Amino acid sequence: MLSLLIFFPIAIALTLILLPSGSKLFRVFTLITTFIQLFISILIYIQYTNESGTFRVIEKVSWIFFTVGDWGTFSSYYWVGLDGMSMPLVLLSVVVMVIAAISSWSIAQHTKGYHILFLILNGAIIGTFAAMDTLLFFVFFEFMLIPMYFLIGIWGGQNREYASVKFFLYTLLGSIFILIAIIGIYSSAKSPEAGTMAHTFGITHLTNPNNFISGSLLDPLSTQTIAGLTWREWAFLFLFFGFAIKLPVVPFHTWLPDAHVEAPTPVSILLAALLLKVGGYGMIRLGYSIFPNEASGFSFLTGLLALISIIYGALNAMASKDLKRLIAYSSISHMGFVLLGVASGTTEGIAGSVFQMVSHGLISAMLFAIAGVLYDLTQDRLISNYSGLFAIAPKYTSIVLVAFFAALGMPGFSAFIGEIMVFFGSFASHKQNGLIPAWIPITATLGIILTAGYYVWTIQRMFLGRLYVHENKSITDLTNRELVILVPLGALILLLGLYPQPLLDLINPFAIEMAKLF
Repeated sequence: MLSLLIFFPIAIALTLILLPSGSKLFRVFTLITTFIQLFISILIYIQYTNESGTFRVIEKVSWIFFTVGDWGTFSSYYWVGLDGMSMPLVLLSVVVMVIAAISSWSIAQHTKGYHILFLILNGAIIGTFAAMDTLLFFVFFEFMLIPMYFLIGIWGGQNREYASVKFFLYTLLGSIFILIAIIGIYSSAKSPEAGTMAHTFGITHLTNPNNFISGSLLDPLSTQTIAGLTWREWAFLFLFFGFAIKLPVVPFHTWLPDAHVEAPTPVSILLAALLLKVGGYGMIRLGYSIFPNEASGFSFLTGLLALISIIYGALNAMASKDLKRLIAYSSISHMGFVLLGVASGTTEGIAGSVFQMVSHGLISAMLFAIAGVLYDLTQDRLISNYSGLFAIAPKYTSIVLVAFFAALGMPGFSAFIGEIMVFFGSFASHKQNGLIPAWIPITATLGIILTAGYYVWTIQRMFLGRLYVHENKSITDLTNRELVILVPLGALILLLGLYPQPLLDLINPFAIEMAKLF
């Protein structure tokens, strides 16, 4: 069933190739596909809660297998499954895909190519979250790159070529770091079922240090160093920086604002809500799970980068004149909380990080949809070109207030739960495991104050006061299609803020096991 969730949209994409370019069925097929995925994900969730074990809903089939002489056996499996981190992110993915599919009805040019790429990206994202084999994970991870490159480069704004190439090069650089680490890990690890001559890509095998071959490059007992660091420390750093580009972490963030500003609205929704989460997911799944001791040694660096991302992103958001760029920098700031929770190494911090990824996915999707509504009407995103919009668009203003207050972490909304758990975990870290000092989370609280500042200031400038729209451009209130996009997102954000326990029940077993590694 999990494979059906991954490959069904890809199969539909291949089917759409057969339809004539002038057909109007592309967006209908895409929307129906995402609703079917939503139904399948509900069935998977029911199956997941009825099974036991760390990983559940597992499917495993031999994929690549051949003998390499004295070196051993090269083997990789199509191995997918879900746990307390991947299950919430898969559920987030299918919900956001439905929202993005509805938003995609506004795409008017080259609709055939757009929807084919959209569906391929859909399958690749879910495959990345479900993969339990590092080679399979990397294939899905790379498979996301090409559709997103074209979705920005063809359907984006005026500087779309620059933004898409920048996105491609940054992501490709991160992929090189990740691939080098994966090769080193594979050559140093063995499959416990097949002996020392059978290497493994299996993530569950790689998290056990006993499965690393004695005397190998990444042997946990090896003391060999290069430039003062062990090979395992270098492997962790390669994974960390590779995924830090995707998260993104300052100073590897500069591709994100350009990509968001130029991308069409549904692509911005996917980029912020899902692709950034792949960075956080990969960092935890590969970097922290396989190299917990090495991660502990770099915890201060990780916490410091998280703090810099939180403050720097917030300051840039406050200085932004473009509404979409403001939201993009806000994403950098709020993803910093994800990194801070991971750096803490505590159960509360790790659970808060995963919860924050889900929460931010919903909130960022809502924020970029809001920006897209305004841009579709006026082709203008400059904050200074609007004032007093409440007078002519009360529904739109009400939705914006919900999204902005949710984003700044007001109690009652999902972001409050994620951020408060991250703070609890990071404050407790210096006593529980000594990974990060208390001054880092204390300083990080400034990010919440700055977030409140730039969102409240934006409300005051755009929606209150005397009515003004630059060049007297026509502004209408939300249509039924736009309400269908925004209201469910707002309802989910409010639901998770008021009753987070069902999501926490999924996350907590994973967070507890991860915290034991530190």
